Amino acid sequence: MKFGVIIFPGSNCDHDAWWVISQVARQPVTFLWHDSPELQGCDAIVVPGGFAYGDYLRTGAIARFSPVMESVRKFAAAGGLVLGICNGFQILCEAGLLPGALMRNAGLKYVCKPVHLRVESTNTPYTQQLTKGEVLEIPIGHMEGNYFCDEATLAELKNQDRIVFRYCTPSGEITPDANPNGSLENIAGICSEGRNVLGMMPHPERASEPELGMTDGAKVFQSLVAAMEKQLATSR
Repeated sequence: MKFGVIIFPGSNCDHDAWWVISQVARQPVTFLWHDSPELQGCDAIVVPGGFAYGDYLRTGAIARFSPVMESVRKFAAAGGLVLGICNGFQILCEAGLLPGALMRNAGLKYVCKPVHLRVESTNTPYTQQLTKGEVLEIPIGHMEGNYFCDEATLAELKNQDRIVFRYCTPSGEITPDANPNGSLENIAGICSEGRNVLGMMPHPERASEPELGMTDGAKVFQSLVAAMEKQLATSR
């Protein structure tokens, strides 16, 4: 089992993701350079947060054309596991790996604070060890986290159980006040039709150790590792 964390010019959460995978999840992990198409035999790819290519034009618009993303598209199409966090979620939408778009926050302000998420689906490798309806506390830090898609896409996401996380109150209620960025129906994370690609705006890598004040984020990585171990055991 081997993880790869992509580094783009402007990434600033790449080392955080590397640390959690190597020191908390205790798994082999390597960095992948944006300008190289080589995925180095990785079994799961993390597209981290930050400001890839300075967020010029719009978030993720330039990163989608980098050589590594062409390889990630092929990897995902073959069933490979891809986790996009914050800017990574934006990049995955721009690259067509996930539907919809991340727009400017309602209020046009950068928002950085802990939020609560309700687990809407456990039918993904990233949430299969969680409980539907479980509330997680994980921080956000973004200017463009306002998820939007058209009505047909929203209906498809609902019908296929692909809305994975929603912003909620500490008690798990989905309310307008619990929505930090104006995101459509409080959506905080979605998965691909094949369920192998997950994009989420909150940062689980920033909530994975007691020293950080929050540990719920570690559950996402632990669930992914358990799913990968099961998959590897089955394939032997």
